[in-house]
Amino acid sequence: MQRDLKKMSATEYDLVIVGGGISGASIAWDAALRGLKVALLEKEDFAHATTSGSSKLVHGGLRYLVNGELRLVRESLRERRIWESIAPHMVHPLPFILPTYGHGMKSGPVLSIGLAFYDLLSYDRNFVSDDDKKIPGFRSISRDEALRLMPTLKRDRLTGAKIYYDCQMFAPERLCLECIEGAVEFGADAANYAEVTGFEMGNAAGASRRISGVQVKDRHSGETHRIRGRIVINAAGPWADTLMGLAEGGKPARRLIRSKGIHIITREISGLNALAIQSDIGGHFFVIPWRGHTIIGTTDTVFDDDPDKVGVTEQDLRDFLSVVNDGLPGLGLKREDILHFYVGIRPLVDSSPASGEEGGKDSYNASRAAEVLDHEKIDDTYGLISAMGGKWTTSRHLAEQVVDLALMKLGRQAKCETHCTPVYGGEIGRLKSFIARARKRHPHLPAEVVENLCNYYGSRIDEVLATANERPGEREELLRRLSGDTSVLAVQVIHAIRHEMARHLSDVLFRRTGLGTLGHPGVPIVNRVTELMARELGWDDTTIANEIADAVRLFETQPPANEGDMRGASLAEATRSADR
Repeated sequence: MQRDLKKMSATEYDLVIVGGGISGASIAWDAALRGLKVALLEKEDFAHATTSGSSKLVHGGLRYLVNGELRLVRESLRERRIWESIAPHMVHPLPFILPTYGHGMKSGPVLSIGLAFYDLLSYDRNFVSDDDKKIPGFRSISRDEALRLMPTLKRDRLTGAKIYYDCQMFAPERLCLECIEGAVEFGADAANYAEVTGFEMGNAAGASRRISGVQVKDRHSGETHRIRGRIVINAAGPWADTLMGLAEGGKPARRLIRSKGIHIITREISGLNALAIQSDIGGHFFVIPWRGHTIIGTTDTVFDDDPDKVGVTEQDLRDFLSVVNDGLPGLGLKREDILHFYVGIRPLVDSSPASGEEGGKDSYNASRAAEVLDHEKIDDTYGLISAMGGKWTTSRHLAEQVVDLALMKLGRQAKCETHCTPVYGGEIGRLKSFIARARKRHPHLPAEVVENLCNYYGSRIDEVLATANERPGEREELLRRLSGDTSVLAVQVIHAIRHEMARHLSDVLFRRTGLGTLGHPGVPIVNRVTELMARELGWDDTTIANEIADAVRLFETQPPANEGDMRGASLAEATRSADR
Protein backbone atom coordinates (compact mmCIF):
# COMPACT_ATOMS: atom_id res chain seq x y z
CA MET A 1 0.00 0.00 0.00
CA GLN A 2 1.77 3.10 -1.28
CA ARG A 3 0.89 6.79 -1.07
CA ASP A 4 1.09 8.59 -4.43
CA LEU A 5 -1.12 11.67 -4.83
CA LYS A 6 0.52 12.65 -8.13
CA LYS A 7 -0.48 9.34 -9.64
CA MET A 8 -3.95 9.68 -8.18
CA SER A 9 -4.35 13.13 -9.74
CA ALA A 10 -3.74 11.58 -13.17
CA THR A 11 -6.42 8.92 -12.71
CA GLU A 12 -10.15 9.05 -13.36
CA TYR A 13 -12.10 7.33 -10.58
CA ASP A 14 -15.62 6.01 -10.27
CA LEU A 15 -15.68 6.97 -6.58
CA VAL A 16 -13.63 9.47 -4.60
CA ILE A 17 -14.20 8.80 -0.90
CA VAL A 18 -13.42 11.54 1.61
CA GLY A 19 -12.72 10.15 5.06
CA GLY A 20 -10.45 7.34 6.19
CA GLY A 21 -12.33 6.19 9.26
CA ILE A 22 -14.29 2.95 9.36
CA SER A 23 -17.16 4.35 7.25
CA GLY A 24 -14.88 5.47 4.42
CA ALA A 25 -12.75 2.35 4.74
CA SER A 26 -15.79 0.06 4.53
CA ILE A 27 -17.14 1.96 1.52
CA ALA A 28 -13.77 1.71 -0.26
CA TRP A 29 -13.53 -2.02 0.46
CA ASP A 30 -17.09 -2.73 -0.69
CA ALA A 31 -16.76 -0.63 -3.85
CA ALA A 32 -13.40 -2.14 -4.82
CA LEU A 33 -14.75 -5.66 -4.35
CA ARG A 34 -17.58 -4.75 -6.73
CA GLY A 35 -15.13 -3.65 -9.42
CA LEU A 36 -15.29 0.12 -9.07
CA LYS A 37 -12.20 2.31 -9.43
CA VAL A 38 -11.83 3.90 -6.01
CA ALA A 39 -9.79 6.69 -4.40
CA LEU A 40 -9.77 7.16 -0.61
CA LEU A 41 -8.53 10.42 0.96
CA GLU A 42 -7.95 11.15 4.65
CA LYS A 43 -6.73 14.49 6.00
CA GLU A 44 -4.95 12.95 9.01
CA ASP A 45 -3.96 9.31 9.48
CA PHE A 46 -6.39 6.49 8.80
CA ALA A 47 -8.65 5.74 11.80
CA HIS A 48 -7.19 8.63 13.76
CA ALA A 49 -10.43 10.01 15.25
CA THR A 50 -13.80 8.42 16.04
CA THR A 51 -12.77 5.01 14.74
CA SER A 52 -9.95 4.58 17.24
CA GLY A 53 -11.72 6.55 19.98
CA SER A 54 -14.47 3.98 20.50
CA SER A 55 -15.21 1.59 23.36
CA LYS A 56 -13.83 -1.20 21.12
CA LEU A 57 -17.21 -2.94 21.14
CA VAL A 58 -19.13 -4.58 18.32
CA HIS A 59 -22.55 -4.71 19.93
CA GLY A 60 -26.25 -4.70 19.30
CA GLY A 61 -27.03 -1.74 21.53
CA LEU A 62 -29.11 -3.15 24.34
CA ARG A 63 -30.25 0.29 25.50
CA TYR A 64 -31.61 1.11 22.03
CA LEU A 65 -34.42 -1.31 22.84
CA VAL A 66 -35.67 1.20 25.41
CA ASN A 67 -35.91 3.81 22.63
CA GLY A 68 -37.88 1.39 20.46
CA GLU A 69 -35.17 1.26 17.76
CA LEU A 70 -35.79 -2.39 16.95
CA ARG A 71 -34.53 -2.16 13.37
CA LEU A 72 -31.24 -0.64 14.54
CA VAL A 73 -30.81 -3.34 17.19
CA ARG A 74 -31.56 -6.12 14.71
CA GLU A 75 -29.21 -4.59 12.13
CA SER A 76 -26.46 -4.26 14.76
CA LEU A 77 -26.84 -7.85 15.96
CA ARG A 78 -26.68 -9.17 12.41
CA GLU A 79 -23.58 -7.09 11.70
CA ARG A 80 -22.01 -8.29 14.95
CA ARG A 81 -22.17 -11.85 13.64
CA ILE A 82 -20.79 -10.81 10.25
CA TRP A 83 -17.78 -9.07 11.82
CA GLU A 84 -17.08 -12.19 13.88
CA SER A 85 -17.00 -14.21 10.65
CA ILE A 86 -15.01 -11.88 8.39
CA ALA A 87 -12.54 -10.67 11.04
CA PRO A 88 -12.06 -13.72 13.30
CA HIS A 89 -8.67 -12.50 14.57
CA MET A 90 -10.14 -9.16 15.63
CA VAL A 91 -13.71 -9.68 16.92
CA HIS A 92 -14.47 -11.93 19.88
CA PRO A 93 -17.44 -12.66 22.20
CA LEU A 94 -17.38 -10.86 25.54
CA PRO A 95 -19.60 -11.62 28.58
CA PHE A 96 -21.28 -8.67 30.32
CA ILE A 97 -22.54 -8.55 33.89
CA LEU A 98 -25.70 -6.46 34.24
CA PRO A 99 -26.67 -6.03 37.93
CA THR A 100 -30.33 -6.02 38.93
CA TYR A 101 -31.87 -3.81 41.60
CA GLY A 102 -35.21 -3.57 43.39
CA HIS A 103 -38.55 -3.93 41.63
CA GLY A 104 -38.51 -1.23 38.92
CA MET A 105 -36.92 -0.90 35.47
CA LYS A 106 -33.63 -2.26 36.83
CA SER A 107 -35.23 -5.33 38.38
CA GLY A 108 -34.51 -8.91 37.40
CA PRO A 109 -37.87 -9.63 35.73
CA VAL A 110 -37.81 -6.45 33.62
CA LEU A 111 -34.23 -6.99 32.47
CA SER A 112 -34.99 -10.64 31.73
CA ILE A 113 -37.73 -9.55 29.34
CA GLY A 114 -35.39 -7.10 27.60
CA LEU A 115 -32.56 -9.63 27.32
CA ALA A 116 -34.89 -12.34 26.07
CA PHE A 117 -35.97 -9.98 23.31
CA TYR A 118 -32.31 -9.15 22.64
CA ASP A 119 -31.57 -12.86 22.23
CA LEU A 120 -34.61 -13.25 19.99
CA LEU A 121 -33.42 -10.45 17.71
CA SER A 122 -30.02 -12.17 17.49
CA TYR A 123 -31.56 -15.50 16.46
CA ASP A 124 -28.75 -16.03 13.92
CA ARG A 125 -25.92 -15.26 16.34
CA ASN A 126 -24.53 -18.79 16.19
CA PHE A 127 -24.56 -19.11 12.40
CA VAL A 128 -20.75 -19.18 12.56
CA SER A 129 -18.30 -21.98 11.83
CA ASP A 130 -15.96 -21.38 14.78
CA ASP A 131 -17.40 -22.71 18.05
CA ASP A 132 -15.33 -20.13 19.94
CA LYS A 133 -17.38 -17.40 18.28
CA LYS A 134 -20.75 -18.79 19.34
CA ILE A 135 -22.72 -16.69 21.78
CA PRO A 136 -24.95 -18.23 24.47
CA GLY A 137 -28.23 -16.74 25.58
CA PHE A 138 -28.42 -14.63 28.71
CA ARG A 139 -28.59 -16.21 32.15
CA SER A 140 -29.35 -15.06 35.69
CA ILE A 141 -27.00 -15.25 38.65
CA SER A 142 -27.59 -14.74 42.36
CA ARG A 143 -26.66 -11.73 44.45
CA ASP A 144 -23.79 -13.64 46.05
CA GLU A 145 -22.44 -14.74 42.67
CA ALA A 146 -22.66 -11.19 41.33
CA LEU A 147 -20.67 -9.87 44.29
CA ARG A 148 -18.13 -12.65 43.95
CA LEU A 149 -17.53 -11.70 40.31
CA MET A 150 -17.53 -7.96 41.02
CA PRO A 151 -17.27 -7.03 44.73
CA THR A 152 -17.38 -3.27 43.99
CA LEU A 153 -21.04 -3.28 42.85
CA LYS A 154 -23.55 -1.15 44.73
CA ARG A 155 -25.03 -3.46 47.38
CA ASP A 156 -28.11 -1.49 48.37
CA ARG A 157 -31.18 -3.27 46.87
CA LEU A 158 -28.93 -5.50 44.73
CA THR A 159 -30.89 -8.66 43.89
CA GLY A 160 -28.52 -10.42 41.50
CA ALA A 161 -27.33 -9.95 37.94
CA LYS A 162 -27.78 -11.05 34.34
CA ILE A 163 -24.95 -12.24 32.15
CA TYR A 164 -25.34 -11.58 28.45
CA TYR A 165 -22.89 -11.41 25.54
CA ASP A 166 -21.75 -8.93 22.93
CA CYS A 167 -18.42 -8.68 21.10
CA GLN A 168 -15.17 -6.80 21.39
CA MET A 169 -12.50 -5.70 18.89
CA PHE A 170 -8.85 -6.39 19.61
CA ALA A 171 -7.75 -3.23 17.75
CA PRO A 172 -10.39 -1.12 15.94
CA GLU A 173 -7.82 1.07 14.24
CA ARG A 174 -6.14 -1.96 12.67
CA LEU A 175 -9.46 -3.47 11.62
CA CYS A 176 -10.20 -0.21 9.82
CA LEU A 177 -6.77 -0.32 8.17
CA GLU A 178 -7.42 -3.89 7.05
CA CYS A 179 -10.56 -2.75 5.22
CA ILE A 180 -8.43 -0.15 3.43
CA GLU A 181 -5.70 -2.67 2.64
CA GLY A 182 -8.36 -5.02 1.29
CA ALA A 183 -9.64 -2.24 -0.96
CA VAL A 184 -6.11 -1.50 -2.20
CA GLU A 185 -5.57 -5.19 -2.89
CA PHE A 186 -8.57 -5.01 -5.25
CA GLY A 187 -7.31 -1.92 -7.08
CA ALA A 188 -8.21 1.07 -4.91
CA ASP A 189 -5.80 3.94 -4.28
CA ALA A 190 -5.54 5.55 -0.85
CA ALA A 191 -3.68 8.43 0.74
CA ASN A 192 -3.49 9.72 4.30
CA TYR A 193 -2.51 13.29 5.17
CA ALA A 194 -4.44 14.36 2.08
CA GLU A 195 -6.86 17.14 3.03
CA VAL A 196 -9.84 17.88 0.82
CA THR A 197 -10.13 21.68 0.66
CA GLY A 198 -12.85 22.05 -1.97
CA PHE A 199 -14.82 20.49 -4.79
CA GLU A 200 -14.40 20.56 -8.53
CA MET A 201 -17.69 21.86 -9.88
CA GLY A 202 -19.35 21.73 -13.30
CA ASN A 203 -22.76 21.75 -14.95
CA ALA A 204 -24.88 18.65 -15.47
CA ALA A 205 -27.94 18.08 -17.60
CA GLY A 206 -31.04 18.37 -15.46
CA ALA A 207 -29.09 19.60 -12.46
CA SER A 208 -27.79 23.01 -11.49
CA ARG A 209 -24.39 21.69 -10.42
CA ARG A 210 -22.25 18.66 -10.88
CA ILE A 211 -19.34 17.65 -8.68
CA SER A 212 -16.56 16.14 -10.74
CA GLY A 213 -13.86 15.71 -8.13
CA VAL A 214 -12.08 17.30 -5.19
CA GLN A 215 -9.21 19.67 -4.49
CA VAL A 216 -6.62 18.12 -2.21
CA LYS A 217 -3.73 19.52 -0.22
CA ASP A 218 -0.83 17.17 0.47
CA ARG A 219 -0.13 17.93 4.13
CA HIS A 220 3.43 16.66 3.79
CA SER A 221 4.65 18.47 0.69
CA GLY A 222 2.17 21.35 0.67
CA GLU A 223 1.34 20.61 -2.96
CA THR A 224 -2.24 20.78 -4.23
CA HIS A 225 -3.87 18.19 -6.47
CA ARG A 226 -7.15 17.63 -8.25
CA ILE A 227 -8.59 14.13 -7.86
CA ARG A 228 -11.32 13.41 -10.39
CA GLY A 229 -14.25 11.10 -9.82
CA ARG A 230 -17.70 10.50 -11.23
CA ILE A 231 -19.12 10.42 -7.70
CA VAL A 232 -17.70 11.84 -4.47
CA ILE A 233 -18.62 10.12 -1.21
CA ASN A 234 -18.63 12.24 1.93
CA ALA A 235 -17.66 9.88 4.75
CA ALA A 236 -15.92 12.45 6.93
CA GLY A 237 -17.49 11.40 10.24
CA PRO A 238 -17.62 14.36 12.68
CA TRP A 239 -16.57 16.64 9.81
CA ALA A 240 -19.27 15.40 7.39
CA ASP A 241 -21.56 18.41 7.68
CA THR A 242 -18.59 20.79 7.39
CA LEU A 243 -17.51 19.06 4.19
CA MET A 244 -21.09 19.12 2.96
CA GLY A 245 -21.09 22.87 3.51
CA LEU A 246 -18.14 23.26 1.12
CA ALA A 247 -20.33 21.87 -1.65
CA GLU A 248 -23.50 23.70 -0.63
CA GLY A 249 -22.27 27.22 -0.02
CA GLY A 250 -21.87 26.83 3.74
CA LYS A 251 -25.43 25.58 4.45
CA PRO A 252 -25.35 21.78 4.78
CA ALA A 253 -28.59 19.89 4.17
CA ARG A 254 -28.14 17.99 7.45
CA ARG A 255 -26.29 18.90 10.61
CA LEU A 256 -24.61 16.69 13.15
CA ILE A 257 -24.78 16.51 16.90
CA ARG A 258 -21.21 15.82 17.98
CA SER A 259 -21.03 13.72 21.10
CA LYS A 260 -17.75 13.77 23.03
CA GLY A 261 -16.90 10.46 24.66
CA ILE A 262 -13.85 9.92 26.84
CA HIS A 263 -12.48 6.61 28.08
CA ILE A 264 -9.97 5.83 30.77
CA ILE A 265 -7.67 2.82 31.00
CA THR A 266 -6.69 1.39 34.36
CA ARG A 267 -5.52 -1.83 35.95
CA GLU A 268 -7.49 -5.03 35.52
CA ILE A 269 -10.55 -4.80 37.78
CA SER A 270 -13.24 -7.08 36.35
CA GLY A 271 -11.48 -10.29 35.33
CA LEU A 272 -12.80 -11.75 32.08
CA ASN A 273 -16.21 -10.11 32.38
CA ALA A 274 -17.35 -6.69 31.24
CA LEU A 275 -19.85 -4.71 33.28
CA ALA A 276 -22.76 -2.53 32.22
CA ILE A 277 -23.26 -0.06 35.08
CA GLN A 278 -25.82 2.66 35.71
CA SER A 279 -24.68 5.70 37.69
CA ASP A 280 -27.24 7.92 39.41
CA ILE A 281 -25.24 11.04 38.50
CA GLY A 282 -23.99 10.30 34.99
CA GLY A 283 -25.91 7.69 33.04
CA HIS A 284 -24.51 4.30 32.09
CA PHE A 285 -20.94 3.26 31.42
CA PHE A 286 -19.05 0.08 30.58
CA VAL A 287 -16.18 -1.60 32.40
CA ILE A 288 -14.37 -3.61 29.73
CA PRO A 289 -11.42 -6.00 30.07
CA TRP A 290 -8.87 -5.33 27.34
CA ARG A 291 -5.34 -6.67 26.87
CA GLY A 292 -4.75 -7.28 30.57
CA HIS A 293 -6.16 -3.87 31.54
CA THR A 294 -9.60 -2.29 31.88
CA ILE A 295 -11.30 0.31 29.71
CA ILE A 296 -13.99 2.38 31.42
CA GLY A 297 -16.26 4.50 29.26
CA THR A 298 -17.83 6.35 27.86
CA THR A 299 -19.05 9.86 28.58
CA ASP A 300 -21.69 11.35 26.29
CA THR A 301 -21.77 15.16 26.13
CA VAL A 302 -22.49 17.53 23.27
CA PHE A 303 -19.33 19.05 21.77
CA ASP A 304 -20.04 22.25 19.85
CA ASP A 305 -16.46 23.26 19.04
CA ASP A 306 -14.28 22.35 16.06
CA PRO A 307 -13.78 18.54 16.09
CA ASP A 308 -10.05 19.13 15.53
CA LYS A 309 -9.90 20.75 18.98
CA VAL A 310 -11.36 17.90 21.02
CA GLY A 311 -9.29 16.66 23.94
CA VAL A 312 -9.42 15.38 27.52
CA THR A 313 -9.01 17.86 30.36
CA GLU A 314 -8.21 17.17 33.99
CA GLN A 315 -11.75 18.33 34.79
CA ASP A 316 -13.12 15.73 32.35
CA LEU A 317 -11.23 13.04 34.26
CA ARG A 318 -12.37 14.29 37.66
CA ASP A 319 -15.98 14.40 36.52
CA PHE A 320 -15.85 10.94 35.01
CA LEU A 321 -14.14 9.46 38.07
CA SER A 322 -17.05 10.77 40.15
CA VAL A 323 -19.50 8.97 37.86
CA VAL A 324 -17.50 5.74 37.94
CA ASN A 325 -17.12 5.74 41.72
CA ASP A 326 -20.83 6.48 42.11
CA GLY A 327 -21.72 3.51 39.92
CA LEU A 328 -19.11 1.26 41.58
CA PRO A 329 -18.75 2.65 45.10
CA GLY A 330 -16.40 -0.09 46.23
CA LEU A 331 -13.87 0.71 43.50
CA GLY A 332 -12.45 3.97 44.88
CA LEU A 333 -10.68 4.80 41.62
CA LYS A 334 -8.26 7.75 41.86
CA ARG A 335 -6.51 9.96 39.32
CA GLU A 336 -3.24 8.11 39.83
CA ASP A 337 -5.00 4.87 38.85
CA ILE A 338 -5.55 6.17 35.31
CA LEU A 339 -2.83 4.74 33.08
CA HIS A 340 -4.15 6.30 29.91
CA PHE A 341 -7.17 8.13 28.50
CA TYR A 342 -8.50 8.89 25.05
CA VAL A 343 -11.37 10.71 23.41
CA GLY A 344 -13.61 10.31 20.39
CA ILE A 345 -16.50 12.21 18.82
CA ARG A 346 -19.61 10.32 17.79
CA PRO A 347 -21.30 11.98 14.80
CA LEU A 348 -25.07 11.75 15.34
CA VAL A 349 -27.57 12.92 12.74
CA ASP A 350 -29.46 15.97 14.03
CA SER A 351 -33.04 15.09 13.11
CA SER A 352 -34.77 17.76 15.18
CA PRO A 353 -34.99 21.37 13.91
CA ALA A 354 -35.16 22.55 17.50
CA SER A 355 -31.94 20.82 18.49
CA GLY A 356 -29.89 23.57 16.94
CA GLU A 357 -31.07 25.95 19.65
CA GLU A 358 -28.95 26.67 22.69
CA GLY A 359 -29.30 23.87 25.21
CA GLY A 360 -31.59 21.86 22.96
CA LYS A 361 -29.19 19.16 21.85
CA ASP A 362 -29.34 15.71 23.44
CA SER A 363 -26.53 13.36 22.42
CA TYR A 364 -27.37 10.60 24.89
CA ASN A 365 -30.86 9.94 23.53
CA ALA A 366 -30.09 10.79 19.89
CA SER A 367 -30.37 7.86 17.52
CA ARG A 368 -27.25 6.01 16.41
CA ALA A 369 -28.91 5.22 13.07
CA ALA A 370 -27.10 6.28 9.91
CA GLU A 371 -28.43 8.30 7.01
CA VAL A 372 -27.40 8.15 3.35
CA LEU A 373 -28.02 11.40 1.48
CA ASP A 374 -28.30 11.69 -2.30
CA HIS A 375 -27.57 15.37 -2.91
CA GLU A 376 -29.10 15.28 -6.36
CA LYS A 377 -32.48 14.90 -4.66
CA ILE A 378 -31.76 17.19 -1.73
CA ASP A 379 -30.12 20.25 -3.29
CA ASP A 380 -29.84 19.55 -7.03
CA THR A 381 -26.13 18.72 -6.76
CA TYR A 382 -25.20 15.73 -8.88
CA GLY A 383 -22.23 13.54 -8.03
CA LEU A 384 -22.23 13.81 -4.22
CA ILE A 385 -23.42 11.23 -1.68
CA SER A 386 -23.07 11.78 2.08
CA ALA A 387 -22.91 9.02 4.69
CA MET A 388 -23.96 10.58 7.98
CA GLY A 389 -23.93 9.23 11.52
CA GLY A 390 -24.02 5.52 12.24
CA LYS A 391 -21.93 3.38 14.57
CA TRP A 392 -18.86 1.16 14.31
CA THR A 393 -20.87 -2.04 14.34
CA THR A 394 -23.08 -1.11 11.39
CA SER A 395 -20.39 0.54 9.24
CA ARG A 396 -20.20 -2.40 6.84
CA HIS A 397 -23.94 -2.28 6.17
CA LEU A 398 -23.85 1.51 5.79
CA ALA A 399 -21.16 1.03 3.15
CA GLU A 400 -23.34 -1.50 1.34
CA GLN A 401 -26.17 1.04 1.12
CA VAL A 402 -23.83 3.79 -0.10
CA VAL A 403 -22.28 1.62 -2.81
CA ASP A 404 -25.71 0.35 -3.90
CA LEU A 405 -26.75 3.97 -4.47
CA ALA A 406 -23.51 4.84 -6.23
CA LEU A 407 -23.84 1.89 -8.59
CA MET A 408 -27.39 2.86 -9.42
CA LYS A 409 -26.26 6.39 -10.29
CA LEU A 410 -23.40 4.99 -12.39
CA GLY A 411 -25.77 2.67 -14.23
CA ARG A 412 -23.92 -0.45 -13.10
CA GLN A 413 -24.83 -3.59 -11.19
CA ALA A 414 -22.76 -5.71 -8.82
CA LYS A 415 -23.67 -7.57 -5.64
CA CYS A 416 -22.18 -6.73 -2.27
CA GLU A 417 -19.65 -9.33 -1.11
CA THR A 418 -18.31 -7.88 2.13
CA HIS A 419 -20.72 -9.93 4.28
CA CYS A 420 -19.02 -13.14 3.14
CA THR A 421 -15.47 -11.98 2.29
CA PRO A 422 -12.79 -12.03 5.01
CA VAL A 423 -11.09 -8.72 5.65
CA TYR A 424 -7.42 -8.33 4.74
CA GLY A 425 -5.86 -10.79 7.22
CA GLY A 426 -9.12 -12.53 8.04
CA GLU A 427 -8.59 -15.82 6.21
CA ILE A 428 -7.47 -17.80 9.23
CA GLY A 429 -10.22 -20.28 10.06
CA ARG A 430 -10.33 -20.95 13.79
CA LEU A 431 -8.12 -18.45 15.62
CA LYS A 432 -6.78 -20.84 18.26
CA SER A 433 -5.71 -23.34 15.62
CA PHE A 434 -4.20 -20.60 13.47
CA ILE A 435 -2.07 -19.33 16.37
CA ALA A 436 -0.91 -22.89 17.17
CA ARG A 437 0.15 -23.44 13.55
CA ALA A 438 1.91 -20.08 13.42
CA ARG A 439 3.92 -20.92 16.54
CA LYS A 440 5.09 -24.16 14.93
CA ARG A 441 5.95 -22.31 11.73
CA HIS A 442 8.03 -19.70 13.59
CA PRO A 443 9.78 -21.57 16.43
CA HIS A 444 12.53 -18.93 16.47
CA LEU A 445 10.08 -16.37 17.86
CA PRO A 446 8.67 -16.37 21.42
CA ALA A 447 5.13 -17.71 21.70
CA GLU A 448 3.70 -14.40 22.98
CA VAL A 449 5.29 -12.55 20.05
CA VAL A 450 3.67 -14.90 17.54
CA GLU A 451 0.29 -14.59 19.25
CA ASN A 452 0.52 -10.79 19.13
CA LEU A 453 1.39 -10.94 15.42
CA CYS A 454 -1.58 -13.22 14.77
CA ASN A 455 -3.95 -10.89 16.61
CA TYR A 456 -2.72 -7.83 14.71
CA TYR A 457 -2.15 -9.23 11.22
CA GLY A 458 -4.10 -12.49 11.02
CA SER A 459 -3.30 -14.41 7.86
CA ARG A 460 -0.82 -11.69 6.77
CA ILE A 461 1.68 -12.49 9.52
CA ASP A 462 4.20 -13.99 7.10
CA GLU A 463 4.03 -10.94 4.84
CA VAL A 464 4.91 -8.73 7.79
CA LEU A 465 7.83 -10.93 8.85
CA ALA A 466 9.04 -11.08 5.23
CA THR A 467 9.72 -7.33 5.43
CA ALA A 468 12.81 -8.25 7.45
CA ASN A 469 14.27 -9.87 4.30
CA GLU A 470 13.68 -6.96 1.92
CA ARG A 471 17.13 -5.44 2.38
CA PRO A 472 20.38 -7.29 3.01
CA GLY A 473 21.65 -7.38 6.57
CA GLU A 474 18.41 -6.29 8.26
CA ARG A 475 16.84 -9.59 9.26
CA GLU A 476 18.55 -10.18 12.59
CA GLU A 477 17.94 -6.64 13.83
CA LEU A 478 14.32 -6.41 12.67
CA LEU A 479 13.23 -9.72 14.18
CA ARG A 480 14.17 -8.52 17.66
CA ARG A 481 11.66 -7.10 20.15
CA LEU A 482 11.73 -3.34 20.57
CA SER A 483 12.43 -4.03 24.23
CA GLY A 484 12.06 -6.86 26.70
CA ASP A 485 8.79 -5.34 27.95
CA THR A 486 6.85 -5.66 24.71
CA SER A 487 5.85 -8.31 22.19
CA VAL A 488 6.22 -5.89 19.27
CA LEU A 489 9.09 -6.52 16.85
CA ALA A 490 11.18 -3.90 15.07
CA VAL A 491 10.00 -5.33 11.75
CA GLN A 492 6.46 -4.18 12.53
CA VAL A 493 7.65 -0.57 12.60
CA ILE A 494 9.45 -0.93 9.28
CA HIS A 495 6.50 -2.75 7.71
CA ALA A 496 4.20 0.06 8.85
CA ILE A 497 6.39 2.62 7.08
CA ARG A 498 7.06 0.73 3.87
CA HIS A 499 3.67 -0.91 3.36
CA GLU A 500 1.05 0.82 5.57
CA MET A 501 1.70 4.55 4.97
CA ALA A 502 2.87 5.30 8.52
CA ARG A 503 4.54 8.72 8.35
CA HIS A 504 4.60 9.94 11.93
CA LEU A 505 5.65 8.52 15.27
CA SER A 506 2.05 8.67 16.50
CA ASP A 507 0.92 6.61 13.48
CA VAL A 508 3.12 3.73 14.60
CA LEU A 509 2.55 4.05 18.35
CA PHE A 510 -1.25 4.30 18.21
CA ARG A 511 -2.58 2.95 14.92
CA ARG A 512 -0.11 0.40 13.52
CA THR A 513 1.30 -1.45 16.53
CA GLY A 514 -0.83 -0.43 19.54
CA LEU A 515 2.29 0.40 21.54
CA GLY A 516 0.74 3.60 22.90
CA THR A 517 -2.84 2.48 23.38
CA LEU A 518 -2.31 1.40 27.00
CA GLY A 519 -0.41 4.53 27.94
CA HIS A 520 3.15 5.70 27.44
CA PRO A 521 5.15 2.57 26.52
CA GLY A 522 8.32 3.95 28.10
CA VAL A 523 11.17 6.13 26.90
CA PRO A 524 13.33 3.23 25.61
CA ILE A 525 10.56 2.00 23.30
CA VAL A 526 9.70 5.50 22.05
CA ASN A 527 13.38 6.16 21.36
CA ARG A 528 13.82 2.86 19.54
CA VAL A 529 10.74 3.42 17.34
CA THR A 530 11.94 6.96 16.62
CA GLU A 531 15.40 5.67 15.69
CA LEU A 532 13.92 3.15 13.23
CA MET A 533 11.60 5.71 11.68
CA ALA A 534 14.28 8.41 11.44
CA ARG A 535 16.59 6.04 9.60
CA GLU A 536 13.84 4.89 7.25
CA LEU A 537 12.32 8.32 6.54
CA GLY A 538 15.45 10.47 6.72
CA TRP A 539 14.41 12.60 9.69
CA ASP A 540 16.84 15.27 10.93
CA ASP A 541 17.27 16.23 14.58
CA THR A 542 14.56 18.91 14.42
CA THR A 543 12.05 16.50 12.93
CA ILE A 544 12.90 13.88 15.55
CA ALA A 545 12.32 16.38 18.36
CA ASN A 546 9.00 17.49 16.85
CA GLU A 547 7.80 13.93 16.32
CA ILE A 548 8.52 12.96 19.92
CA ALA A 549 6.87 16.14 21.25
CA ASP A 550 3.76 15.58 19.13
CA ALA A 551 3.48 11.94 20.22
CA VAL A 552 4.05 12.66 23.92
CA ARG A 553 1.35 15.34 23.79
CA LEU A 554 -1.19 12.58 23.16
CA PHE A 555 -0.48 11.21 26.65
CA GLU A 556 -1.21 14.60 28.24
CA THR A 557 -4.46 16.21 29.25
CA GLN A 558 -5.65 19.30 27.44
CA PRO A 559 -5.39 22.62 29.28
CA PRO A 560 -8.68 24.34 30.13
CA ALA A 561 -9.78 26.89 27.55
CA ASN A 562 -9.15 29.79 29.95
CA GLU A 563 -5.57 28.80 30.68
CA GLY A 564 -4.14 29.74 27.30
CA ASP A 565 -0.92 27.94 26.61
CA MET A 566 -0.61 26.22 30.01
CA ARG A 567 0.02 22.51 29.70
CA GLY A 568 -2.30 19.86 31.13
CA ALA A 569 -0.89 17.11 33.29
CA SER A 570 2.80 17.23 34.09
CA LEU A 571 5.04 15.47 31.63
CA ALA A 572 6.25 13.12 34.34
CA GLU A 573 2.69 12.09 35.14
CA ALA A 574 1.47 11.92 31.55
CA THR A 575 4.40 9.79 30.41
CA ARG A 576 4.15 7.25 33.21
CA SER A 577 4.95 3.89 31.67
CA ALA A 578 2.10 1.42 31.68
CA ASP A 579 2.72 -2.04 33.09
CA ARG A 580 2.69 -4.08 29.91
